[in-house]
Amino acid sequence: MRTVVYADGGCDPNPGPGGWGVVISGQEGTVELCGGELGTTNNRMELTAAIRALEHFPEGAPIEMRCDSQYVVKSVTEWMRGWKAKGWRTTTGEVKNVDLMKRLDGLASRRDVRWTWVRGHAGDPLNERADRLAAQGRREARGLPRLSTPVLPSVSAASVPVGRTAPVQIDLALGLEIARAAKRAGTTPSAFVEEAVRLVLALGPAETARLQTRLKPTPASAA
Repeated sequence: MRTVVYADGGCDPNPGPGGWGVVISGQEGTVELCGGELGTTNNRMELTAAIRALEHFPEGAPIEMRCDSQYVVKSVTEWMRGWKAKGWRTTTGEVKNVDLMKRLDGLASRRDVRWTWVRGHAGDPLNERADRLAAQGRREARGLPRLSTPVLPSVSAASVPVGRTAPVQIDLALGLEIARAAKRAGTTPSAFVEEAVRLVLALGPAETARLQTRLKPTPASAA
């Protein structure tokens, strides 16, 4: 039986401070990993996430690696063989991120890896968790304090259908406000919304209503 792994990474801005996150869902429980770098790119963090995930396993381990980066998945499954045959070069020069590509190739070739692309920010709880861990790694690379991130309820990777989407319609103006607030907090919009929902659930309807009343702007009195 394959162990399911979710790997994600990113930067804000790109290039700039970046982070990577990994969620390993096995029979013995869930393992979470994250880290970051100050000067990097989206693609390097995506590759690093996959590398760190594979380093966690012994040689020969059967793994299903789920990534929302087509760059990572296609590099391994479509492009890498040709690059290696040409000495890690393309028609325009050396393969980009060749140092990480070589590390990824070496690790993957010694493990039984099935690569699966999943759509990002589409309601897959383990992909969303990996995204949150990547945001945490980015915060730590910038020297910011760790956010309080409650442990997610146990979710079996087998119960998460690959490719299923769960779109949520959000007003454009609200979406922009969420994006700005998430950036100030050093996290992603999806992680920011998830934390907000958890807070509301923890407070309960009555306390949430009281807070909304207290925070509601007071209309200016007429002259």
